[in-house]
Amino acid sequence: MDALERQNEILQLLEQFDRVEVDDLSQRFAVSLQTIRTDLRDLSSRGALSRVHGGAVRISAGASRDYADRRRLNADGKQAMATLAADLIPDNCSLTLNIGTSTEQVARALSNHRDLTVLSNNINIINLMMGGPAKELVLMGGTIRQSDGAIVGEDAVEFINRYKVDFAIIGASAMDADGAIMDHDAREVSVARAILQNARTKVLVCDGSKFDHAAPVRICDVSDLDVMITDRAPPASFLKAATAAGTRILTTEETPSETES
Repeated sequence: MDALERQNEILQLLEQFDRVEVDDLSQRFAVSLQTIRTDLRDLSSRGALSRVHGGAVRISAGASRDYADRRRLNADGKQAMATLAADLIPDNCSLTLNIGTSTEQVARALSNHRDLTVLSNNINIINLMMGGPAKELVLMGGTIRQSDGAIVGEDAVEFINRYKVDFAIIGASAMDADGAIMDHDAREVSVARAILQNARTKVLVCDGSKFDHAAPVRICDVSDLDVMITDRAPPASFLKAATAAGTRILTTEETPSETES
């Protein structure tokens, strides 16, 4: 089998499984790991796939889904993660929530908390919390992305830089096994970075399916977080990076555990 035939078969596998791994492909085609990496690099340069740590994903699998559809994906898992996140938040504190369907669930889970000051670049979150016991709701200023109600851009970054809150709770579109936390929109990522930089405790809420997705813009690394909440155990290399940094990993699939610093 020549390189063209092998690469065509790789694309056929992606159509079926959404993700392929370098090790698996090397065994399947009886070629070296380097040969497979070269195949994936060539296909990526042609825009035929998106490379991720240890393999590649189908382009459509890495793209942002329609926001309403994403709300329905893994709804039970997101609710369980949100409950864990809400357990971390005491009454009478300040926090910032960014755009995302997981952070919306956290907002719902905070419905019985009292005397909160909540900042967000997510119109949906502010609407959800209106009329509740939160002491103050603050909507960031900036450009509204009409597809999902996110407020993004430099105006939003400047706005959040005027605050310092107790907790930042963010979501993300993709995670890499090496510890990278990523998203699609550079404007949105700029806001997420500002949210993290202006918080005393930094929390990521992100389900394990995001390890199967790709996104091009880095928000941060797991080492930049204090806590990560997810619905299943992350890859071993991700856990190793979290352990080295002292980042706590809480999972909903079993009794929450913590990495040791």
